[in-house]
Amino acid sequence: MLLLVHGLGGHTGRWEPLAVFCAQRGISSYALALRGFGDAPGIPGHIDSFGTYLSDIEALAGVIRDRHPHHKIYLLGESLGGLICFLAAARIPGLCSGLICLSPAFKSTLKIGSAARAGILFSAFFSPERQFTMPFSLTCCSRDESLVERFEKDTREHRFASARLLFETRLGQATARRLRGKITVPVLFQVSGRDTMVSTEESVRIFKALNVKDKTINVYPDMYHALSIDLGREKVFEDIIGWVNAHSLKGAEA
Repeated sequence: MLLLVHGLGGHTGRWEPLAVFCAQRGISSYALALRGFGDAPGIPGHIDSFGTYLSDIEALAGVIRDRHPHHKIYLLGESLGGLICFLAAARIPGLCSGLICLSPAFKSTLKIGSAARAGILFSAFFSPERQFTMPFSLTCCSRDESLVERFEKDTREHRFASARLLFETRLGQATARRLRGKITVPVLFQVSGRDTMVSTEESVRIFKALNVKDKTINVYPDMYHALSIDLGREKVFEDIIGWVNAHSLKGAEA
């Protein structure tokens, strides 16, 4: 059972290719709508604290357990969602049986000028709901022109991030480095070789620093940031399914 968490600007609809692929192979999924994005309530791109996201993940995990008491939960997040899932797995004992991070946003590589950075920091404390438009487009995320065109027309898509969300993201990135030793479940990292939005090198560094023995990292050299909607995503999905099935089998044998 997968618990899916999307990234900045995304929404639950972004998971359709993965969810359909997995369902056809016997793996069900639940997708969380991050507050401030998609159909979730709140100011677009705003959250007061990452703690709210973690509480929402824990609540959805509880729903999944109630409905499927004999299934393991694998937490899967992409980009900002990957960072949030990493923090959730580190902070909430027993939350999941495994962690899967696609292009996790441990370090942003988006080009934001020094003046804008100063404005974000000032606003985080004095005008936290102030929105900033992030400098990226779907063409930075995917080479699949049909999906890019489809999602560009989707009214759930936006590029807003509030000053507080951006501050919480930086804080979360620093916290992830500090809490990497708290990860105790099996880990799968999937990263892009042509990522212009987050640092693949930072993801590799954090992966290598994890204390957990059961860890795997896959690098997709030609793929863009959003592995779940880029060309070649079928290979990414096959790797996810293979990893989940192998770990579910281990649990059954135990």
